[in-house]
Amino acid sequence: MNNYTPRPEHKFTFGLWTVGNTGRDPFGAPVREAKTPAELVYLLADAGAYGVNFHDNDLIPIDASPSEADAIKKSFRKALEDTGLKVPMATTNLFYDPAFKDGAFTANDPKVRAYAIQKTLKAIDLGVEFGAKVYVFWGGREGTETDSSKSAVDAIKRNREAMNFFCEYALDQGYDLKFALEAKPNEPRGDLYNPTTGHMLAFIETLDHPEMVGVNPEVAHEHMAGINFMHGVAQAWEAGKLFHIDLNDQYPGRYDQDLRFGSRDIKAAFYLVKFLEDVNYQGMRHYDAHAYRTEDYDGVKDFAVGCMRTYLILKEKAEKFNQDTEIQALLKEINADDGSMDQYFGKYSAEKAASLKNAEFDRVVLGKRRLPYERLDQLTIELLLGLG
Repeated sequence: MNNYTPRPEHKFTFGLWTVGNTGRDPFGAPVREAKTPAELVYLLADAGAYGVNFHDNDLIPIDASPSEADAIKKSFRKALEDTGLKVPMATTNLFYDPAFKDGAFTANDPKVRAYAIQKTLKAIDLGVEFGAKVYVFWGGREGTETDSSKSAVDAIKRNREAMNFFCEYALDQGYDLKFALEAKPNEPRGDLYNPTTGHMLAFIETLDHPEMVGVNPEVAHEHMAGINFMHGVAQAWEAGKLFHIDLNDQYPGRYDQDLRFGSRDIKAAFYLVKFLEDVNYQGMRHYDAHAYRTEDYDGVKDFAVGCMRTYLILKEKAEKFNQDTEIQALLKEINADDGSMDQYFGKYSAEKAASLKNAEFDRVVLGKRRLPYERLDQLTIELLLGLG
């Protein structure tokens, strides 16, 4: 039991919008009363979280007066001081207000685009005020229902211009801040621009300050499109762009469900946790999910604890995988290398290419080599089922 108790070094974080979700959906009214940001901080501290993240309007309502904003920030800061919780990440809500019905940075109306940039600048200031080091951009309305309405090329250019602006602003202000872009294939728009982590990685390389910008992959968003999430995370990691990550769960091909981490596809969750732990990922393990609509706030706490426990259980399973004698023997057999091919790999040279072209390979023998993936996968399943 104690092995699965979250500790600060695990860096588990939740958004105010996750535990603060009132259970409202497109077909039903809220089932839980709204709690203040300060109350949610205390709830997360009681659950064992390390930190709390927020959209600007999760913390301060969009129509709050200056005095109301000051009062909210004061109570929120006191809750952070009382609990020791950190604010590692912040973001902007550019999807809820009707002003953003056609997008924010990519909207056709230049007044909307200017307002979106203004709102984001103020939200960046707010995040930095509370210590955020990562700032996430999720373009929930950056897309179309009909491509008759908007040029996709213009949308890319507008988005690039906005991101370049924010990078220059952060540098001008002397902020110690990195930006992370979050992809999603669709919803709430019919189609969203830069719909996958791979799209985002390509887009980042076109920016004026690509070193300041990475990605924030989310399990559910990639699974909506039927994509292997761990592979996208690995690509981001290998590129040095895994600045943040959103953990939850999702049935493929459905709307964005934001299920408790590991509650749907335990095998995919295992491979993800194993990857993050094997590469010694040092960032936050952020949960962008919410409790079932059936729950009260005791159930919300159960949800938060469950997210963290599942990660720690899978972390332990990953350690057992790496120590399992039979699994490691199979991996050694599969990856057997006598070094004889080393001469053909690495940087190109004309001599190496000529030598390789003249080499002889027995493709029949290559095709007959046994690769015991069935046994390896079964051992993985048995480990996850508690037999390892």
